[in-house]
Amino acid sequence: MRTTVRRHLGKVVAGAGLALTATAAMIAITLPGPAGADGTAGSTGQAAGQAAAEQETGQGAGQGTGQGAGQQGGSAAVEPGVVEAAPAEGTRGEGRDPLTDDESARAERIALNRQFLEAGEDVDGDRGPQRLGVDLAEPAAAEADDPDAPRRAEVTFYDYKDDTLVTRTVNLDTGTVESTGTQQGVQPPLNAAEEAEAVRLLLADPLGAGLKADYKDATGRELASPDQLVPFGMVYHASPGAQPAAFDSCGVHRCVRLLPKVRNGPWIDARSLLIDLSDRKVGRLTG
Repeated sequence: MRTTVRRHLGKVVAGAGLALTATAAMIAITLPGPAGADGTAGSTGQAAGQAAAEQETGQGAGQGTGQGAGQQGGSAAVEPGVVEAAPAEGTRGEGRDPLTDDESARAERIALNRQFLEAGEDVDGDRGPQRLGVDLAEPAAAEADDPDAPRRAEVTFYDYKDDTLVTRTVNLDTGTVESTGTQQGVQPPLNAAEEAEAVRLLLADPLGAGLKADYKDATGRELASPDQLVPFGMVYHASPGAQPAAFDSCGVHRCVRLLPKVRNGPWIDARSLLIDLSDRKVGRLTG
């Protein structure tokens, strides 16, 4: 087994994960350390080994005793467990029930009318805004105690054409859009399509060479598609002097820092790289 990993982006992490601190969030994953301060098992390792041996011996004795007793006295076979099937989901929820799949799909269709579809742009540059999520809307104050209050959904989109977060409230009883809210400079968490596009832009850029090299070090294979990674991404907001000047718009633009993971493999440290999904460009952080 190879004991040395070449560094390209930073490092390939082959343990349980990687500690990552970013502007908006922090992911903390503990890596396994050496058994002792000098890298040897020491007395702690010996004690652990002895305890494991004693446990294994005890288990063997217990199994032998249990098997003997079972042979002498006989025992009934254990019945297999029964898993109850989940109840069928209806097309419409009641009260404050979570939205059903049918309700979510219907709310999105209502919110994405022809005018909105024609005017918006998604993360790939295709027609129509990028769908981010559909959630059950809070009832109006006057309807809080009304069991027959209409069910509403909040459908959230990001329009890459003008970097606008759009939230539409849909009344599922009447099938109409009751209100539309727009915000700029507000960056909710990324969805899977945006993370995949960030990887795609990075692989197409010369700065993606380090990611490709780290992937090959870890797997022995070439990295050619986002599907080969599990691309965890976090929104990046510009800080004074903490990025190239060309990325000072991050926060108004939708920008990403990636923590990619090889499928069924290690994490790759790509925190030094920055992808602007709005301008579709890649850079390296300077501070």
